[in-house]
Amino acid sequence: MDSLLVNQSLSRLKLSPKPPPPPPLSFFSPSSSSSYFPSHSLSFRPTQKLKIETFVFQNQETQKILRETTKNDGVVGEEESYGEVNKIIGSRALPGGTGMEYLIEWKDDHAPSWVPSDFIAGDVVAEFETPWWTAAKKADDSALKQLIEAEDGRDIDAVDKDGRTALLFVSGLGSEPCVKVLAEAGANLDYRDNSGGLTALHMAAGYVKPGVVKLLVEFGADAEVVDDRGLTPLDLAKEILKVTPKGNPMQFARRLGLESVIRTLEESIFEYAEVQEIIEKRGKGDNVEYLINWKDGEDPEWIKARLIAEDLVRDYEAGLEYAVAEAVVGTRTGDDRKREFLVKWTDIDEATWEPEENVDPDLIKEFEDEDGQIGAQLRRDGINGDVDAHHGSSR
Repeated sequence: MDSLLVNQSLSRLKLSPKPPPPPPLSFFSPSSSSSYFPSHSLSFRPTQKLKIETFVFQNQETQKILRETTKNDGVVGEEESYGEVNKIIGSRALPGGTGMEYLIEWKDDHAPSWVPSDFIAGDVVAEFETPWWTAAKKADDSALKQLIEAEDGRDIDAVDKDGRTALLFVSGLGSEPCVKVLAEAGANLDYRDNSGGLTALHMAAGYVKPGVVKLLVEFGADAEVVDDRGLTPLDLAKEILKVTPKGNPMQFARRLGLESVIRTLEESIFEYAEVQEIIEKRGKGDNVEYLINWKDGEDPEWIKARLIAEDLVRDYEAGLEYAVAEAVVGTRTGDDRKREFLVKWTDIDEATWEPEENVDPDLIKEFEDEDGQIGAQLRRDGINGDVDAHHGSSR
C-alpha cells in the first residue's frame, strides 16, 4: 500500500440511535413570556392543607388516624382503629412520583405504619417537609447536606405536588454544589417529573446551566431520556438556541451557554466505535462534518469534525487510503535501520510490511507480548531458533 490509515486506537466516537423527530413544539423564547416548561417550573409552593377526611388529624396533640391491623407492608387500610401519632419518622415517594406517604411513629405500643399523605393534616407534613423544600428552593447545599446526614428516614427522591424532586429544582436553579450533594447521596439522576416528563438534565439544559449539565453527565445521568413530548435535553437545547436571536448583545451570553450545553450533551451521547473510513466531507468552518463508515457495519453517519480524532481527519484531508489493521504478525529491521511490522488487514487478503509509525501501538504491544511468551516457552523447552520466524517474519 502506498499509504495507510488507521490504527484502531484512533477510532473515535459514534452516535447512538436516536428516537424519531418529535412534532413541532414551542420552546423558551427570550422575546416571549411563554416557556417550554410550565410557568410553575421553579416556583416553590408552601405545603397546602389537605382536604379533611373522616380520619385526618386535626392537630398534633389530638391526631387520630387509622392504624394497621391487617397486612399491606405496614400501610394503613380500611380495617383499622384509631391511634395517636408521635411524629413522622420516614418518607417515601409513591410509584411514578404520584404522591408521598409517611412512616408514623405512634404514641402507644403499636409498630410504626406507612400512611398516605392524604390522611395526614397539612401542618404535620409541613413540619417534616418544609426544611427540605426550603433548602431546595434556596439552593442551600449546606442545609440539604445537614438534612441528609440527619438520617431521619427521608426519601431523597421525595416529590412535591408537581411530582418534582429536589434534584430537579436545584438543577434548574443552576446550583452545582446542591447537585453534587444530592447525586452523591444517591438521588435518581434520571427521574422524570409529572409535569412533562422532565429530568434534571432537561431542567439544566432548558434553563441554560452548562455547569450543571456537565456535572450531571459526569455523575452518569442519561442524556437520551426523553420527556413526554419525545425531546431529549439535547433536542431541547437546540430548539432554544434556534429561537435565541443572533447578533443581540443581550443574548450573547445565553447563546454561549446553550452552545456549551449542546457540546456537552453531544459528547455524552456518543460511544466509542471503530472507524473504517471517512467517505465524504461537507460544510465550512465550524459546521464541517464528515460522513463516517463504521467497522461494525452500521449505516454511515455525518459526524461533526470536532468529534472525530484529529489523526483521521488529517489523513483524510491528505488523501491517504484507509484500511483497518487486524493484527501484527511479524517484525523486521528495514533498510533505513528502522523497525517494520507485517500487518494483517481485515479487508485486504495479503499482509503488508509497514513502518512503525503507521501501525497501532496496541497491536505492536500485543504482538510483542505474544512473541515474548513464545520465546520464553522455547527456552524452557531447550529450543533455540528465530522466534520471529514463528510469525512468518525475518530480521
